[in-house]
Amino acid sequence: MELRQLECFVAVAEELHFGRAAARLRMTQPPLSRQVQMLERSLGVTLFERSSRVVTLTAAGRSFLRDARHLLEFSNHAALQARRTATGTAGHVTLGFTAVAAYRLMPAIVTQARRELPDVDIQLREMVSIDLGRLLVAGDLDLVLARHLPRVAGLGHRLLEREPLMLAVPRGWPLARLDSVSLQALDGQPFISYSPNEGKYFHERIAAALGQAGVRPDIVQHASQTHTLLALVRAGLGVGIVPASARELRLDGVHFTDLADCTLRADMYLAWRMPQDNPAVPALLDCVARMPMAATDQSMSVS
Repeated sequence: MELRQLECFVAVAEELHFGRAAARLRMTQPPLSRQVQMLERSLGVTLFERSSRVVTLTAAGRSFLRDARHLLEFSNHAALQARRTATGTAGHVTLGFTAVAAYRLMPAIVTQARRELPDVDIQLREMVSIDLGRLLVAGDLDLVLARHLPRVAGLGHRLLEREPLMLAVPRGWPLARLDSVSLQALDGQPFISYSPNEGKYFHERIAAALGQAGVRPDIVQHASQTHTLLALVRAGLGVGIVPASARELRLDGVHFTDLADCTLRADMYLAWRMPQDNPAVPALLDCVARMPMAATDQSMSVS
């Protein structure tokens, strides 16, 4: 049973006239009749009752017509889906991201992708940056939003965001009344630090800045994730330095203050493997490049 035979059968069944069906299919009547006859032989049933003037469907023909239409519709859909997958407008992408990226950046990308690439399925996986880079290199992830990337060949990346770091202070503390706070004001203050292992990216940057300024806060707790650190700040255990996007959490009891005379920044990269064999990945990268936040981004390969 061939798709062309199904097309011929459906045309005759809907027209109930071999001449009109042939004209509809832009073919002559004899080959049309042969296609229908071959279909009947392959099925082992008679689909039409034919006379010199009238063509009618048999009971088997009426039953088969429903399924034939479904088969043709499925075939057309499969062909269309294959073409769209080849061009990247359909398919599947696995996007890994850090917890901080979920505050603003990841939702913005997913929203944009749904608008421009509605037939691309995006599977989301949250984890720490070190694991994101490892799984990207291993091929378990197609794209990652990460602070830190492994320095290996075969990765491309684009800087999406360079956000400032801010001081998170429990409401009611004296520092919460200031418009900005210098690093020197943190000397001896109860301080909640990122973990040197799970929160390595922020721990190293903040520790380096404090050390360069000669500031030694009183570290009372370590936290691996930003939302955990803020929860400890809200509980009144101390202050902490976090990325500005943490304000999106809108935690009651936490006040955010600018850091004066401090150039601490946190980068966020979108990274992928090169060369890329998933057409949906470059399509999604083009989608991200058109987002307002990506207007001044830079793309490059890691070597």
